[in-house]
Amino acid sequence: MYTPSEVQRGISHPRLALYELNRLYHQRGYRWTYNWKGIDIFDEEWDSLIILDACRFDMFEQYNTLPGELTPKQSRGSSTVDFLQGNFAGKSLLDTVYVTANPQLYRNRDMLETSLHAIIDIWQEDGWHDELGTVLPETTTEYAKRAADRYPNKRLIVHFIQPHYPFIDAETSFDKGQLEDPEIPPSFWKQMQMNELQIPADRIWEAYIKNFEDVLPHVRELISALDGRTVVTSDHGNMVGERCFPIPIRGWGHPRGIYTPQLVKVPWLVTGTGNRREITEDPSDERQTVEDHVVEDRLEQLGYV
Repeated sequence: MYTPSEVQRGISHPRLALYELNRLYHQRGYRWTYNWKGIDIFDEEWDSLIILDACRFDMFEQYNTLPGELTPKQSRGSSTVDFLQGNFAGKSLLDTVYVTANPQLYRNRDMLETSLHAIIDIWQEDGWHDELGTVLPETTTEYAKRAADRYPNKRLIVHFIQPHYPFIDAETSFDKGQLEDPEIPPSFWKQMQMNELQIPADRIWEAYIKNFEDVLPHVRELISALDGRTVVTSDHGNMVGERCFPIPIRGWGHPRGIYTPQLVKVPWLVTGTGNRREITEDPSDERQTVEDHVVEDRLEQLGYV
């Protein structure tokens, strides 16, 4: 059921109502809380899993320079929250350390009820780049290397923000207005969905690719510092003006619950295949509490509105 405010929003913005009808189709009438056709990452073989946020398979296949054996996989989510719900919810993962530049696990911790050995939230004060409104890839790499040294007998998940918005080095202005004026809505994906911006898709695609290319050297550095079997993948993809289905409106960004190929087809690159680590389970480390307004501010600057 929809609240009166949601109904009114759909009437005021018919394109959002069309997105919702597509979501209704993909989630089988809301019976699916995530993409049941996707893989469970914890059923796969790896010692370290590197997640590149919002990295679609076709972009990775064309522009990747990392060594390894690449295959496509289907993700359980078209957004980070879907991905987390499909892979982490209700699980005891006391043999795993999660190093993340994305605040969504923290924001949804009560819903997910996941037990990990340790969670390292890079997006707090020390790891957050205030001027660019994100976590830089070199910062994620440094935190991950420290975690690998501290937890040598744990599986390691490293969640980079890039190539996810914002486009840190691209010479664009459409995605950076909120950095100068906090009153400007940060999510240009939502503005594109609602037809409030008229930015050519090829211009957005170029910035998106640039963000991907910028993260690769830092991922390469991290891979060289890790032992065991390392896999590079993504939580979900991204739409850049392709047609959704069954209603063929143009899709932008990565809305929840819409399982088009651009959103759920992700890379699976097996790259490090050295001596496997001896993995053990241990009780959880204590996790630092973060003020709610800090979490919401970080997510807003990353375009989650």
